[in-house]
Amino acid sequence: MYYKLTDRNGRTRYATQWGPGATHTATGSSEPLCSEGWIHFYDDPLLAVLLNPIQGGFEQSTMQLWECTVEGAIKTDHGLKFGAKQVTTVREIPVPSITTEQCIAFGILCAQAVYTEPGFLAWSQGWLSGKDRSEAAAYVAARAAARAAARAAAYAAHAAYAAAEAADAAACEAADAAARAAAYAAHAADLSLKDLAKKAIANI
Repeated sequence: MYYKLTDRNGRTRYATQWGPGATHTATGSSEPLCSEGWIHFYDDPLLAVLLNPIQGGFEQSTMQLWECTVEGAIKTDHGLKFGAKQVTTVREIPVPSITTEQCIAFGILCAQAVYTEPGFLAWSQGWLSGKDRSEAAAYVAARAAARAAARAAAYAAHAAYAAAEAADAAACEAADAAARAAAYAAHAADLSLKDLAKKAIANI
């Protein structure tokens, strides 16, 4: 089973209407996943919500989640999202309730998989354990990662900035930064995003 997010009215881009038994077929022939040649969906409900800030961008308090079936070839972007030529929404299911802290934990876990600088790992472990979730410590980690030469450090910086935004009560910005950290990390390494999502939800 696959999953599709919509707005509160069951719609996605271009006012495409979804609902029980609604089927849509991609009309384009382009190969890139972000084109009219594919209809997007997810392979996990947690990832649908965690990655929504950088993909669908639906209002979390009102968005709808649908189980769906797909037909034809499937294309994926490192597990971040999937595409098929034809998608049918079967039924609406409850949207997983995910806190800002769980979003950040997901971003941090993804960043840890590709950036192992000792300072970042010490800060990130402290955040995950609840030992230090202060805004100041998060900004120190973010700035240090941003100054590092390693490309993976940028992913860590996003994760740390997410934690800083959360400490500053900027939930939307925190969720967005955490999702970007996860997305960048997924492009850098072969990650099991579903496992990391489950770990973030279970441990925070």
